Amino acid sequence: MDIIITIVIVLLSLPALYLFLTTIAAYFFRKEENGPNHFLNIGVLIPAHNEEEGITRTVQNVLACDYPANRREIFVIADNCTDHTANAARNAGATVCERTDTINRGKGQALDWFLRNHMNLYRDTDVITIIDADTAPEIGFLREISLSLSQPRIEAVQAYNGVSNPRAGWRPGLIDAAFNVFNHLRVAGAFLLGGSCMLKGNGMAFRTKLLQSTGWPSHSIVEDMEYSLLLLQQGTSVHYNPEAVIRSEMVRSGKNASSQRSRWEGGRFNLVAELTLPLFKRFMTTGSPQYLVALAELVVPPLSLLVLLFLGGTILALLPGDPRWLLVPVSWWAILFFYVASGQIQRKAPLSTWAVLLSAPLYVLWKIPIYAAMLIRKKSEAWIRTAREPDTNS
Repeated sequence: MDIIITIVIVLLSLPALYLFLTTIAAYFFRKEENGPNHFLNIGVLIPAHNEEEGITRTVQNVLACDYPANRREIFVIADNCTDHTANAARNAGATVCERTDTINRGKGQALDWFLRNHMNLYRDTDVITIIDADTAPEIGFLREISLSLSQPRIEAVQAYNGVSNPRAGWRPGLIDAAFNVFNHLRVAGAFLLGGSCMLKGNGMAFRTKLLQSTGWPSHSIVEDMEYSLLLLQQGTSVHYNPEAVIRSEMVRSGKNASSQRSRWEGGRFNLVAELTLPLFKRFMTTGSPQYLVALAELVVPPLSLLVLLFLGGTILALLPGDPRWLLVPVSWWAILFFYVASGQIQRKAPLSTWAVLLSAPLYVLWKIPIYAAMLIRKKSEAWIRTAREPDTNS
């Protein structure tokens, strides 16, 4: 029994150690700004599937950015739409490409189709930034993207991807707190430790030449993480600019949120099974810390699942009746607190975000049946639009 407990404690101590290291590293992160902003020609690419209700607002949000009008252009991919997304986007001022392919469905497939088949539309751009169709970039977003990609050695950059409706309920509020950790602290810390970070799907930006050469070969549900690892293997680092800020609406209802989270996390677990061994082999053959950090980013469980694992490990450590077994689990919880609190500190979270952390146990309980369903549900690569909800002041 002692051997089993020892193995469990050692295994659970590895992600705890990684979270501790990334938390410390994130405090020392600074965006790269060694040269001037050249105000590059930026193409804003928006993949959209049945987004008639919100695409006008998203295009208007981009047009409202503080950036020269003659140096930005908006492209919308109306992908397999059965509504009036295309017309709404055109009327708002975007160049629209309509795609109909009921077999090769998905966000990654839509991006790849546009990049490979419409080079004539974006050939005059220096940079392409990809944002979601329910997105609100902050006013300086395009300026910061241009600044990062004006630096000679940067070919890809990730913006801070936050929540636009954190006060709409406990779920959006808690996801806002989680994004402060996962979309800032982990990104900043991973970059400082390994020299690259994971793309987050929204607010990604690339030199146009890079996308012209690669297209978008990643077609899984977690195409952003998959593409990050492909770039890493070809020697291209993803940088991070926390001052380029983009925000998306998070759903409030349990049904919509469950569908959204199960797709994201199910896709990530599939990627873990597929790429863990290749990344480990690359680290062993090259000795590059980039591969070790990428492997850690891939295999460290989502926060709610990690909480459940830590809870199980703590209970297991109680079985021998020896209080010394509890010393390591206590350190897990201390690191977890330090990790979550540091994310809020680094993003200067308001008191309302700190307060919503009290509902974290509810969120963890809500995730248990989602993880159980993921074990038996057949995976799908289809692009399933998350249901949008009306704005409220709650």
